[in-house]
Amino acid sequence: MAVKPLYQVVRDHLLKKIANGELQPGDLIPSESQLGKDLNVSVGTVRKAVDQLEQERRLYRHQGKGTYVSRIDFDNSLFRFFSYGDAAGGAASFPKSTPVRERVAGSEVVCAELKVPVGTPLIYLERIGHTEDGKPVMVEKCWWLSEMVEGIQDSDVHIPDLLYAVVEEKFGVTIVRSEETLTAEAVNPQNAELLDIKAGDPVVVLRRHTFTVNDKLIEYRVTRGRADLFSYKTEIR
Repeated sequence: MAVKPLYQVVRDHLLKKIANGELQPGDLIPSESQLGKDLNVSVGTVRKAVDQLEQERRLYRHQGKGTYVSRIDFDNSLFRFFSYGDAAGGAASFPKSTPVRERVAGSEVVCAELKVPVGTPLIYLERIGHTEDGKPVMVEKCWWLSEMVEGIQDSDVHIPDLLYAVVEEKFGVTIVRSEETLTAEAVNPQNAELLDIKAGDPVVVLRRHTFTVNDKLIEYRVTRGRADLFSYKTEIR
C-alpha cells in the first residue's frame, strides 16, 4: 500500500477539522510552526498543505495576520477591520475566545455611543485574544444592536476569530466601514485581571464604531491591549 505523503496528512488533518465543525469560516488556524509541532512534520511540509488548501479556496492566507478558514466567496475586504500587531508593530495574530455573550439593556454610556435610546436591547460580547501559548494580550468588549444579530449570543452559535465573518454569513449584515479612535490609559482592576497584568499598567485602547449599509451604526467596540504585547497598525493611501 502506498504511503501517504506527509503534506497530505496535514491537509487531511485540517480538512477533517473543517468537516466536523472544529474549524469554521473566519477561524484562525494554528500557525505553521504549531501545526508542525502537533503533527511532527516540518514547517515546509505544513506550508505545502496550506498552499494547496489556499489554492482550493478552503483557506485564506492574509499576510501578517494569519491563515483563516474561508467560504468559497471569502472577502478580503473583511481584513480592513483587523489590524492588530505585536508591541513593536510587527505582524501578529491572536486566537480569540468569547467567554461572555449576553443580551442586555443598553446603558446610558453605550447607547449614547450607538445613538439609540437608553435601554435599547443590545448583544454584548466579551472576547479575549491570546498568544499561541495562551497568554492574554487583548480584551474586546462589543455591543451590537440586537435587531441586527439576534441569536449570536446563543451558546450553540460558533463565533470565529474573525467576528465579522459570522455577522455577514449567518446574519446577512454587511460591514461597510468603521470609525476608530486610538488612545492609551492606565488599566483598571477589572481589565487588569482579564489581561493578567497589574492595575495601573499601560494599555492601548481602540474605540470603534461600525456601520452597515445606509450608514447605519450597529456596533460599538472597545479593545484594550497590553502595551508590552499589543499594537494597532493602519495604512494610509
